[in-house]
Amino acid sequence: MSLIQSGYAVSTRRGFLGVLFPALLALALFDTGSATAQEVKQIKLTDKHIQGFMAAYEDIAKLYDGANPEPDPRAEAQAAAVAKKNGFASLDEYDDASMNIAMIMSGIDPQTKKFTEPPEQIKKEIAALKADKSVPEAEKREGLAQLEAALKIAKPIQFKENIALVLKYFDKLAPLMQEQDSNLRPAD
Repeated sequence: MSLIQSGYAVSTRRGFLGVLFPALLALALFDTGSATAQEVKQIKLTDKHIQGFMAAYEDIAKLYDGANPEPDPRAEAQAAAVAKKNGFASLDEYDDASMNIAMIMSGIDPQTKKFTEPPEQIKKEIAALKADKSVPEAEKREGLAQLEAALKIAKPIQFKENIALVLKYFDKLAPLMQEQDSNLRPAD
């Protein structure tokens, strides 16, 4: 299943705990309909992957903006064409690169540019959620359950050189990730 179909690339589905987006994204995609997690396929990124992602992002985002969460073969075909036009062999390769970039970006502190591995990110999110008195108990329990599930499948970054490569493009990628993050968060 394409990550775009499951709502990753452009928020056709709203995540339950939008404020915990970076930790959840770093590890797995949560399909709010079935609450299942998919492991992220880690790949070795190249400059070409990142440049292709940045070039294709806006066009692919437009294809899925406001789209029905159900798979649309026409939109998938158009997205595949955009991915290929920007150097990817397939939409799946674009999805893999996109997820790996987002996984690393979510672990980078924007001020210090220091990277935190996904399992450590989730542990911090769990501690923060437990300490947050403003979150209703029912939401807190559900959020903690999702974070605990994510922690069970959390893996450190397999290709450490990806971190340096994403940091090289951090200033260009940050606006895309912020836009994506805000699209995935529920409206207040």
